[in-house]
Amino acid sequence: MSNFALSSNTHHVLLIISFSLFISISYSDPRIQDAYVNCSSTKYPPTSTNTLIKTFTSVMDELLEQVTDKNWGSYHSPPIYALANCMEDLSNSECLLCFATCETKLPGCIPSVSGRVYLDGCFFRFDNYSFFGEAVDKRHDKVVCGKPFPSKANEGFSKLEFTQRVNEVTHKVTRIAIENKGFGVSDIRCGNATVYSMAQCWKPLSNRSCRECLDEAAQGIRKCTPSIEGRSLNAGCYLRYSTTKFYSTHPNKMNDADKMIDAGKMNDAEKINDRTKTGVAIAIALTALAFCLLCLFGTCTGYKRLVTWRKEPKDLGRLSSAVSNSHLNFKYETLEKATEFFDPSSKLGQGGAGSVFKGTLPDGRIVAVKRLVFNTRQWVDEFFNEVNLISGVRHKNLVQLLGCSIEGPESLLVYEYVANKSLDQVIFDKNETQTLTWQQRFDIVVGTAEGLAYLHGGTQTRIIHRDIKCSNILLDENLTPKIADFGLVRRFAAADDTHVSTGIAGTLGYMAPEYLVRGQLTEKADVYSFGVLVLEIICGKKNSVFLQESGSILQKVYKHYKANTLIHSVDPSLKGNFPEKEASDVLQVGLLCTQASIALRPSMSDVVKMLTDKDFHVPLPKQPPFLNASVMDPDASSMSFGMSRLSSRSSILSNSTSFKSSSSSSAFSLHDSASTETSKWRWRRN
Repeated sequence: MSNFALSSNTHHVLLIISFSLFISISYSDPRIQDAYVNCSSTKYPPTSTNTLIKTFTSVMDELLEQVTDKNWGSYHSPPIYALANCMEDLSNSECLLCFATCETKLPGCIPSVSGRVYLDGCFFRFDNYSFFGEAVDKRHDKVVCGKPFPSKANEGFSKLEFTQRVNEVTHKVTRIAIENKGFGVSDIRCGNATVYSMAQCWKPLSNRSCRECLDEAAQGIRKCTPSIEGRSLNAGCYLRYSTTKFYSTHPNKMNDADKMIDAGKMNDAEKINDRTKTGVAIAIALTALAFCLLCLFGTCTGYKRLVTWRKEPKDLGRLSSAVSNSHLNFKYETLEKATEFFDPSSKLGQGGAGSVFKGTLPDGRIVAVKRLVFNTRQWVDEFFNEVNLISGVRHKNLVQLLGCSIEGPESLLVYEYVANKSLDQVIFDKNETQTLTWQQRFDIVVGTAEGLAYLHGGTQTRIIHRDIKCSNILLDENLTPKIADFGLVRRFAAADDTHVSTGIAGTLGYMAPEYLVRGQLTEKADVYSFGVLVLEIICGKKNSVFLQESGSILQKVYKHYKANTLIHSVDPSLKGNFPEKEASDVLQVGLLCTQASIALRPSMSDVVKMLTDKDFHVPLPKQPPFLNASVMDPDASSMSFGMSRLSSRSSILSNSTSFKSSSSSSAFSLHDSASTETSKWRWRRN
């Protein structure tokens, strides 16, 4: 673990140093200020939210590769079409920074079927149809005006004169852009001031569509005069004017810039070239240094991959030998026949690790067979977790792992069969005719707590599940809860270990703040997830803030707690048929478990006592639960999505968002409840 962490940190440091060199050369102004964000009112069904997130993740990955290569990219794969386009004057590093920030705005639009993000340095759009040649969209195009013309101008020009100069410069810059492959900058004197302007058409547009878009934009931006700044934000282009110079002219853009400068401006351009000679010389030296650092980084990466490649066969061989010589071994052919060759009618569900099928063994036992999809080092790690660790764990509230098969064309895990559905299907499925009574809900809460307490302290090895949520709680024929899916478990090697630092894995919405932000893993991470689970069970609602109208259940329950109306949080389908004192105590336990401070959360053994011992005092929560930032600040929510993804890809992108963002650290929380195993989204930070 320590070697890996050192290697990973070394890579990040090298990336930061290398990219910081290039950023310094380009003055590092990606212009990530919001110009306009628009999300359509038409939305995808709520049940598809998690699938949408998965799809957008792959879309953004694809776009990132293209943007890295050419400063723009497009995605054509129904039902989602997407376009990312940086302004021509940005360097590649600045473009990546802007794209990274654009990416953080995305969750604010989910689950809308379309959305647009205009930043001053880049543009991002997604939709459910192919929009790439679209120049103008009267429904969504926008003109954004800046501060009004100062009442007492000291710049030596009047409002009328300023308006005339704006009209001239916007007309001029649109002509330059049309003749210069869709991009142009220009300026014009106005008294003692200068009006600067920039025009940009998005790459997929034809010349004709570009002209149409810019003409419309110029017409629209005139509505801003005499404001000192204005932007036309159309479907196919961007046009802006300002009394402040906002665009960049980099050394590698100088030839293009010269073409766009009038003959009367050539002397100024030559002066700019003279001033950049020293900068270019420094840039060459820094580039050479960066190249050396990148070579070192590549060597470290190659060595790490070589070590991993050599280790995997050893792990597989050790696992194969251990399983083959134990009672855990099942023949692949036996499980294949037991599931009727994995007939779709036998399928019980779909999880992040693979499909689960119902099967009948030759001795008559009914089992659940998980068909794994991993064939990498991740597969080895998770398979070891499931087989070597969980096979020895026995508890009435834990799904028992019976064995596995690794000799066939794919790897299989064999569990005891649990007759009823997962808890999320029973509670959240509005088509279900069965409504759980208060006693059934209470018993499920207590049973889950006892199972977790056993994992944390009932065996010689302390075990942390890391993915406690409704879809991982299965119900047997008596509605006894059983904790399932142990692919992400972690254990402590010694009893005095306080925490481990690990890659992030789990389901967003159930992840504790210290784990989500710092990767600090203790049993209290499971306690937090259990607290969210308790509130969902008692309230009968998901903890989801992607759907802004529903909000965070943690926030709602805490508001009732502060107003001394806690029982109003109880699922209305119970129609008041529950003991108010007991319900209030259980909800209070949920709030205790979801406190942001690790020290303030109870242990699972204490939670069991609070729930089962009438004489055990239930403490009062000392702080609000760890709330999703998007409930309080929509911008913070979108920030969290980008940060979680960016940190998993490269330091340069994660640094980019913090470099220009004013969002607080609380924005690192992102909540999402998966309604079924199909909608599981596991997020990892390596």
